[in-house]
Amino acid sequence: MRPRRLSTRILASQLVVLVVVVALGFLLFTRELRSAIDRGYEARALSIAQAAADNGEIQSSMASGDPQHAVARLADSLRRATGASYVVVIDRARVRHSHPDPALIGQKVEEPLIALDGRGHVGIDDGHLGRSANGRAPLRAPDGTIIGEVSAGILESSVSDAMASSLPTLWGYSGIALTVGVAVSLLLTRRLKRQTFGLELDEIAELLQEREAMLHGISEGVATVDVQGRVSLVNEGARQLLRLGSPALHRPLKDLLPAGRLRDLVTGESGEVVDETVLTDDYVLIVSRRPVSHAGRPLGAVVTLRDRTELAGLLRELDGIRSLTEALRAQQHEHANRMHVLAGLLDLGRYDDAQRYVTEVWASTAATAEALRDQVGDPTIVALLLAKITIAAERGVELNVVVATDFGAVEDIDVRPQALVSIIGNLVDNAIDAAATGGNPHPRVEVGLRPASGHEVEITVADNGGGVADVEQIFTDGYSTKPPREGVPRGIGLALVHRLIIRSGGHVIVDNQGGARFRVTLPVRQAAGVLGEVR
Repeated sequence: MRPRRLSTRILASQLVVLVVVVALGFLLFTRELRSAIDRGYEARALSIAQAAADNGEIQSSMASGDPQHAVARLADSLRRATGASYVVVIDRARVRHSHPDPALIGQKVEEPLIALDGRGHVGIDDGHLGRSANGRAPLRAPDGTIIGEVSAGILESSVSDAMASSLPTLWGYSGIALTVGVAVSLLLTRRLKRQTFGLELDEIAELLQEREAMLHGISEGVATVDVQGRVSLVNEGARQLLRLGSPALHRPLKDLLPAGRLRDLVTGESGEVVDETVLTDDYVLIVSRRPVSHAGRPLGAVVTLRDRTELAGLLRELDGIRSLTEALRAQQHEHANRMHVLAGLLDLGRYDDAQRYVTEVWASTAATAEALRDQVGDPTIVALLLAKITIAAERGVELNVVVATDFGAVEDIDVRPQALVSIIGNLVDNAIDAAATGGNPHPRVEVGLRPASGHEVEITVADNGGGVADVEQIFTDGYSTKPPREGVPRGIGLALVHRLIIRSGGHVIVDNQGGARFRVTLPVRQAAGVLGEVR
């Protein structure tokens, strides 16, 4: 048998509760109503008894011993006038002087007289006529002496009739309450069904299990936010990549992240985001933010974060290898040209010219390399600069390296060698691109190394290209003036350079002076030595 739907079970449960509550309320109200009616009829019976006790003729007749038997007539007349079931006048000897049943007149009552204390009494009495609401009042002689009591009552049948006449109204109110309750239950059930999108309990449980297994079983970061921008769900990957603290749930995402491009992307201030590359202090992230809606109703957004730090490192290494390959290709091309010249001179028998040519070529290349080795010192940086000189020459760009005589040694710079290679390599590559495409008939790039102070050195990379269009945004990750390449994120190189410089305790200044000029200041570990200039 197919289980009942969640909405049906909830409605049935609410209806049961409503019926039980209305039934209990009906019973309690009926009981209270019956008690109120009993009290009302008891008070009415006491009023009738007091009216009979205050009757002057009854008082006079009872004071004289009722020789004419007028009390029975007077009491019966009062009973009919008031609608009472009985009015019984009793003397101190407990003898009845009136009663609806003439056979009981003159007989004694069994119970003691309780109104002889001078006060009125009410209660439920089980008499000869049946159960009744009873009131008793003291009977006094004309001189005020208590000479008996008057007992008046209204039978239970009269009380039940009054109760029955009130029941239709009570039934009406109960029906209205039940109808309103059913209507409210239906509305609540429809709202609950809409909020749960018609899912049943077992389906909701399965979705929860699948969600937990999926979110915590993947390495990518996933976070969801509601329509107010508060975090409704976050997995461990997102906590680590965004560096969120433990109390992240139900807090606005913009309050959990520092100001910057990453916060703008994940909070939706930049609109819908698809595979945007963001560089943080520790990671290179691919960020996507997509709004979520169901049946046209917005539910919030899903933010996914993919860590591409290792991939970006590999791409940088690949770019380095590509640069090295281009340098080798350029050197091979240059070497082939020189070999062709040398072969031609030898074919022509110009041996002396061939010897002079070889000497000049060797002297030029070896002198540049030797000067760089002597003045820069670090073989990694020397190899980098030699490769960049070759690449620049291949593209028709003149690359000059100028080292101040009091510069010192690269080893003295308090920066990791790999970071220094990244800083110089990225800046020189960008300068070569800018100079080669800047439209200047004599494209040129200059790399300068000089001391900035006793504890800092300055590395300057300048070109005579078109300059930097937006100096304020040049180090923002994702900003690039180059056309996009499929599969390769743009705007990462300079942003990475900026972070490496800041982490190393330095700073960088960009300006336009006949082209772009980057001035990088880095700390040193010791005093600098003496170096020269390389052209």
